[in-house]
Amino acid sequence: MFENLRKHNKILMAVLVLLIVPSFVLVGIDGYTRMTQKDRVVAHVGKIEITQGEWDAAHRSETDRLRQMMPNLDARLLDSDAARRGVLERMIRERVLQQAALDAQLNVSDARLFQELQTIPAISQLRNAQGKIDMEAYQALLARQGMSPAGFEAQLRADLAVNQIQSSVTGTAVQTNTSADLALDAWLERREVQVARFTPADYATRVQVSEADLQAYWQANQGLFQAPEQARIEYIVLDIDALRKEARVNEEDLRNYYEQNVDRLSGPEERRASHILITAAKDAPAAERQKAREQAQALLAELRKAPANAQAKLFAELARKHSQDPGSASRGGDLGYFGRKAMTLPFEEAAFALKQGELSDVVETDFGYHVITVTGIKKPKAKTYAELRPSLEAEIRSQQAQTRYAEAAEAFTNGVYEQPDSLKPVADQLRLSIQTATVSREPAQVTADAQGVLTNARLLSAVFSDDAIQAKRNTEAVEISPSRLAAARVVQHLPARTLPLAEVQAAVRERVVSARAAQLAREDGQAKLAAWKATPAQAKLGAAEVVSRDQARNLPRALLDAVLRADLQSAATNPVWVGTDLGEQGYILARVNRRIERAPAVEPGQQNQQRLQYLQWWTQAENEAYYQLLRQRLKTRIDLPAPAPKG
Repeated sequence: MFENLRKHNKILMAVLVLLIVPSFVLVGIDGYTRMTQKDRVVAHVGKIEITQGEWDAAHRSETDRLRQMMPNLDARLLDSDAARRGVLERMIRERVLQQAALDAQLNVSDARLFQELQTIPAISQLRNAQGKIDMEAYQALLARQGMSPAGFEAQLRADLAVNQIQSSVTGTAVQTNTSADLALDAWLERREVQVARFTPADYATRVQVSEADLQAYWQANQGLFQAPEQARIEYIVLDIDALRKEARVNEEDLRNYYEQNVDRLSGPEERRASHILITAAKDAPAAERQKAREQAQALLAELRKAPANAQAKLFAELARKHSQDPGSASRGGDLGYFGRKAMTLPFEEAAFALKQGELSDVVETDFGYHVITVTGIKKPKAKTYAELRPSLEAEIRSQQAQTRYAEAAEAFTNGVYEQPDSLKPVADQLRLSIQTATVSREPAQVTADAQGVLTNARLLSAVFSDDAIQAKRNTEAVEISPSRLAAARVVQHLPARTLPLAEVQAAVRERVVSARAAQLAREDGQAKLAAWKATPAQAKLGAAEVVSRDQARNLPRALLDAVLRADLQSAATNPVWVGTDLGEQGYILARVNRRIERAPAVEPGQQNQQRLQYLQWWTQAENEAYYQLLRQRLKTRIDLPAPAPKG
C-alpha cells in the first residue's frame, strides 16, 4: 500500500488541493483571521489573559443592558472607543479583585450565600408557605436570564469574596474630626471675585476673511470636512408584530378556544387549605423518613375514623398538637388562600385535586410528609364570550404568529445565505417588502421607516464587511431584537472622501472666523490683564461675587482653580489678578479681592454630614490606591493603545 502511495504521490497532492482549497473559498481567509482575532489577548492580569472574544462579549452584554434601561440612548455612545475601553477597564478591575480574593483564600460559606440570596427581592419573593425558596421557580427565574443556579451562585460567591477584599480597606478608613475639618476648611474656602469675560462672539465682526484664507484653512484641515463612508443598501425585516397583524382567526375557532379556556381566562382559582406537617429532610436517613411517614399516616387514619361533621375540629386539634410547621400549627394548620405555583408542586397538585372538606392521602415533599384538607374554594365568575373575545383573538393571533415566525425565521436565515446575490427570493417567499436606505458605519438616528433597524451595530458591521461591500453578497440574518430579524445587501459603496471647498465653504468660513475671533478675544484679555494690574482704577469688572468649589457661580473650572490657588498674603493692599485662556471660548480674567472662611453649618447635622462626605472621599481614595497597588503586584497591562482623543 505504501508503495502505491509513493508511486501516485502527485495524484494524492492534487486530491488534497481539491479538498483544502475549497475550504478557503467557502470560509474565506478572512474567516480564519476572525477566528484567531477572537483569541487575541488584549490584556493580562497576572497569569490571567483577557481575549478579544471575551471583551467583545462583555461589551455586547453591557450594550444590551443599557439599551434595555434607556431605549432612546444614542447607539454611537455605546459603541465608541471610550465606551469599549471602559468595559475593558471594568473587566480588569474584576479580575484583579477576584485574584486578590483567591490569594487571600477568602471563602464564602453556604450560610452566607443563602443569606445574600434572601436579600435579592426577585428571589426572596419565591419563598413558599414554609419560608423556603421554591427551587423550581428559582431555576426558572435564572433560566429566563440565561443562567444556571450553579453559575449564578458561583458568580455571587466571587462577588461576595471581592466585597470582603474591598471592605478590608474601606472598613478601616478612619478620620478624626480635626483632620476632616482642616481639609474641609481648605476645600470649601470661599473667595470674593470680580470677573471680566472676553467672548469671541464680541470680536467676530472685526474678522476679515479672504478666499485665500478659506482655501488655506480647508487645505490644512481636510480631516474636519470628511464625508463618512456610506453604503446604499436594500434590506428586509422579519418582524413577529407584522405576522401577528396578518393572522386570520375565524369565529368558530374563537368559540371553541373560549369553551376550552374560559376557566383559565376568567381568573385564577384560589384554595384555602390546612395541613399537618411531619418534617423530614430529603437527605435524612431512610429510617428517619419512614418514621415520619408512619406518624403522618397514623394521624390520617385517626382523622378518617372521625365522623364527617367532626373532622374539621379534630384536624385543627391534631395540627396544633402534632404539626411541625411553626407558621401554621398555632392556627390549626390553616394556610389561608393561595393560587397555583404558591406551593411546592406535590402539595399544589394534592390541594387542587381535593373537593372542599376532603382529606388527602399522605403527601411527600422536600419538607416532609403532609396531611391536607381543603377548607375553601374561590372560583372567579366565568366571563362571557363577548367579554373575552378581544383577549381571545389577541392570544390566538400571538400563538399563530409565534408558530409562523419560527418557520419563517428558518426560511429567512437559510434564504439570505443560500441565495446570496439578491434579497428578492426571500422577500417574495415570505411576502416581505424590500426597503432602501443610505447608512454609514456609525449607527444612524432611529427613523420611523427603518423602525430602528438601521441603528443596530451588528447589522451595520455586517453591511460594511468586506464580503458585503466587495462581493455585494447578502449579509447574514441578524437578530435585531427577540422575534425580529433583518438582512441587507449593499447596492453601492461610497468610500469616505474629503468634501470639496465649494460644498463646505460656509462651514470653513465659520471655523476661520471663530478661530480668529477667539484669538482677538485672547489677545485683548491678556492686554487688559496687564493694563489693569498696573492701573486697577481703569478696570471694568462685573459685580463682586463669592465663589467656592461647591458654588462655582458659572466660572469655568480652569479660572476657579486659578482663583482658589491665588496667594492672598498681600491681597489686603494689592488685589490678586488671574487670567485663563479658554481656547475657542475666548478669555476670562478675575480680580480676587479677599478670602472668606467656609460657610458655617446652619442646618442641624450639616457639619456631621460634611465630615461623613469627607470620610467617603477618603475611603474612595484609599480603595483606589489599594486597587492600583494590586494592579502593579499582578503586573497588569493592556496590550492595546489608548483611544485617541476626538477633536
